[in-house]
Amino acid sequence: MGRLSFRLGCGILLAVAVFAQSPENAANIAAGKAAFQQTCSFCHGPDARGASGPDLLQSPLVNRDVNGNLIGQVVRNGRPGKGMPAFHIPESEIRQIAAFLHAQIKSAASVSQHMPSKYSLKKLLVGNAAAGKRYFDKHCASCHSAAGDLAHVASKYSPFDLQTRIAFPSGDPPELTVKDSSGRIFKGKQVYADAFYVSLRDKNGWLHTWPRDKVSVTVHDPLAAHETLLKQYTNADLHNLFAYLETLR
Repeated sequence: MGRLSFRLGCGILLAVAVFAQSPENAANIAAGKAAFQQTCSFCHGPDARGASGPDLLQSPLVNRDVNGNLIGQVVRNGRPGKGMPAFHIPESEIRQIAAFLHAQIKSAASVSQHMPSKYSLKKLLVGNAAAGKRYFDKHCASCHSAAGDLAHVASKYSPFDLQTRIAFPSGDPPELTVKDSSGRIFKGKQVYADAFYVSLRDKNGWLHTWPRDKVSVTVHDPLAAHETLLKQYTNADLHNLFAYLETLR
């Protein structure tokens, strides 16, 4: 996914904190990022902020971890009750993943310290509501409705939260339809997926897992369109959409 930078209505640019690191530590973090994105990102997101799986930056276990001592236990044993399989990863790689996660936590904490907790509507409301409605009708109305799921949305969220949710919405994990080698069809919410395995939980609560090369998989992800738009938004698009959604009270 491409990275999006945009100015909030108050004119503050969100920036990534940069930390002074030793070459060895920086190398461990870089290696941990690559390992995490290969093994863990499908469930936990490329930056560990969550996808179909939880946000690891908010995890008490990850925050208490020291050099992978707690993270390693979860990685090696999995959490079958929550749909997480076990991974056979070298100890050195687990320490690198831990270094990456702790760097992400430190970065997030530094950014949050420099961001106000609240923004007034007056400062955020710099867009054009009419232009926002035109954008909504063209790009959003096939899935959302001002009189349906978004009715009174501006009364449900603070101005800052509403603007944030335009670019970074949350939702249920993708719905999967899996056809196995005997022709049986399984449907349910995605629990895990990578280049080798795919898992879903059906409506009765049963967990099913297959080697990816043994089944055909159809994915319905309600947030896929948002990921596409995330690469296309301009600052004006975001401000205009926000101005329009603020009229839905």
